[in-house]
Amino acid sequence: MVLKPAEAGTGIEFVRTDLADEPTVRASGAYLKTRERRTCLHHGQAEVFTVEHLLAALYAMRIDNVEVHVDSEEMPGMDGSAKDFVEAILDAGAVEQRASRSVFRVEEPIYLREGDASIAVLPGEGGFTIDYNLDFPESVPVGGARRQAVSFHVTPEVFTEQIAPARTFVFEHEVEHLVAAGLGKGANYQNTLVMGSEGPKENALRWPDELARHKLLDVIGDLSLVGVDLDAHVIASRSGHSLNMKLVQRLVEEIEARENAGEFAHDSGLEIREILNLLPHRYPFLLIDRVIELDGFRRAVAIKNVSINEPFFQGHWPGQPIMPGVLQLEAMAQLAGVLLLRKLENTGKLAVLWSIDKVKLRGAVVPGDQLRIEVDTIRAKPTLGHVQARCKVGHKLMAEAQLKFTLIDA
Repeated sequence: MVLKPAEAGTGIEFVRTDLADEPTVRASGAYLKTRERRTCLHHGQAEVFTVEHLLAALYAMRIDNVEVHVDSEEMPGMDGSAKDFVEAILDAGAVEQRASRSVFRVEEPIYLREGDASIAVLPGEGGFTIDYNLDFPESVPVGGARRQAVSFHVTPEVFTEQIAPARTFVFEHEVEHLVAAGLGKGANYQNTLVMGSEGPKENALRWPDELARHKLLDVIGDLSLVGVDLDAHVIASRSGHSLNMKLVQRLVEEIEARENAGEFAHDSGLEIREILNLLPHRYPFLLIDRVIELDGFRRAVAIKNVSINEPFFQGHWPGQPIMPGVLQLEAMAQLAGVLLLRKLENTGKLAVLWSIDKVKLRGAVVPGDQLRIEVDTIRAKPTLGHVQARCKVGHKLMAEAQLKFTLIDA
């Protein structure tokens, strides 16, 4: 694995160098895929997993833009902690870029429960604080403290000294099941603490509460996928990746709702005049009101307020007005054009729609709806653009498609 500097707005992007065309997947909650006991990201042909330790290190060390070139689907295990990642980042150094990172301040409590595990998010007091409570049942042979509780205000210094060296662990009685399930193929006593009834089998604990510290580390890595800095106080009890991922999705939904209501804004976005400078479309065929998020050249989010005064409602089922599905596709295509034409090398070009694939129209968009349009780049070349696009109303997916464009001189 190699970490390479990236331009502001790139975010954290994994590049699979072992696959044809080196497909990429962004570190984003939009690309989460369910995997047992690990965090997995999947987009197109690119899939990476066990990314949580690296993501925790990048988040805590304030690294916002980086390309992670990796020649396998799984991240290097190192010693089972984030310590080596932090040391490599510190050795390489970092530079401040001319872009600010959005901060999401939790204003109302959020509580999720899954069996005997729970996780809550409360309003913060300026920064990101996590409490983690690990309480093993009597049936688990811990070989140490049965109850462990840790609490940290996450800063680069605290993470480096108190959290990053905490190693992943597994209980001795679980090993046979994990091997049978095809998990832990690269695990050994050097990168995993194997806990027996008398304690770890090979290595001594770095702290008496190292297990709770490592679970807290996992929470940081998973919550980094929300994509913004969190001003919040997180309280987790026995929480694992599954429940952490549900919290990521809940926070993303909360951010989207506040974006749509104009109560939360990323530092990037475009007003209508800026959109008109990029697109040749004009009334009545311009189907984007505002771009609320631009994440480099990889992602864009826009809003279209659907009014009864839309000219297409006069002739398309006027007795029961429904926005035509083809116009939802057109709105996606226009936002894709905005994303592709922002590149300096594409100045003066037109993004001409070339093909539409994997179209699914899932619901009726009617007057009064606010259409949220999202576009993610699959591939971008000087003469070609390929994107995944979707339309939502609230949290409901209304339409999705993959669009390809050819870029020609205007």
